[in-house]
Amino acid sequence: MAQARAALGIQQAEALPTLAAQAGGQRQRVPGDLNLTGRPVVGNDFQVGLGLASWELDFWGRVRSLEGAARESFLASEAAQAAARLSLITQVAQADLALRELDERLALANLTVSSRSESLRIFTRRVEVGATSRLALTQVQTLLTQAQALSAQLDLARANQAHALMLLVGGPLDSRTVPLLAATRLAELQPGLPAELLDHRPDLLAAEHQLKAANANIGAARAAFFPRIALTGQAGTASAELNGLFATGSAAWSFAPQITLPLFDGGRREANLAGAQARRDEALARYEATVQGAFRDVNDALAARQGLARQLAIAQQALAAQRERARLSTLRYDAGSAAFLEVLDAQRDLLAAEQQQVQAQRALLSSQVSLYAALGGDAL
Repeated sequence: MAQARAALGIQQAEALPTLAAQAGGQRQRVPGDLNLTGRPVVGNDFQVGLGLASWELDFWGRVRSLEGAARESFLASEAAQAAARLSLITQVAQADLALRELDERLALANLTVSSRSESLRIFTRRVEVGATSRLALTQVQTLLTQAQALSAQLDLARANQAHALMLLVGGPLDSRTVPLLAATRLAELQPGLPAELLDHRPDLLAAEHQLKAANANIGAARAAFFPRIALTGQAGTASAELNGLFATGSAAWSFAPQITLPLFDGGRREANLAGAQARRDEALARYEATVQGAFRDVNDALAARQGLARQLAIAQQALAAQRERARLSTLRYDAGSAAFLEVLDAQRDLLAAEQQQVQAQRALLSSQVSLYAALGGDAL
């Protein structure tokens, strides 16, 4: 963006005349055979003045068109910077939600490890007193090792996710105390949102400015078919002696207007105009594709929110059912009405249901972040 701003400043300066202070001196010897006196002549020439470099009179709008193109390119780069910022915000939010999900899943796994460690202690004592079989003990050990393996896996995944988030935020992370459900608070939105919300998307703004810049370049290419009028001049004093520079009668000036109209350039101007028009067509196609992609992103995000909300409700119902199943299977085993294998299956399915419920919860919150980004970040 800083480069585009500088390019705009350069192009704006093209519309103004360039003035420069000039001072110079010259001493020369002319041989006698090159002057009328027939004798060698040594002469001085001193000048001081203000010079006007070649300044184009922009009758046909060529310079204005180039300035407009530079301005639109700057605005496009500014929008691209906003798009990069929104992308970073989205990545940080998604990475933070992923880390919170792993925190909750790891906490559930550690609770399960603690519970099953206590169960292993109880069953070990039962085997010692002959109250249960060693098969049941090995089944409890299997449950414990499964929970321990899951805990170790989640602990590694959490460390990697924390490192990724630290890279995004550029520093250490704060202590994580906010529950996953309260991590993101966005307004509830439904299909039928006004299309004006997409005006907040920086990628749309960037594509629009790029299209305007392409149109401005066409204007500059067309102006090249008309004559170019430039002014050059200077005004000051001149004298053969240094002390006579500012004496009366030493004023000197020159004025040189110039009109240029290329008559034959091998088709250069036509090709330049055709290229500018082709770049305008490309920018138009890119703008249309960006608009279509924006609507698709919003529709996908809205559909994901609805679908994931249903999935979360189902996951919560499944978790409640698995908890009741685990409770009843434990009661049946304690009453001698069922084998421990039934408890084993119920406990394994309960742990999976707990993990799936947290994953569904995080997926729903991630869809809210995606919708925030799809609407341009400022729409909510």
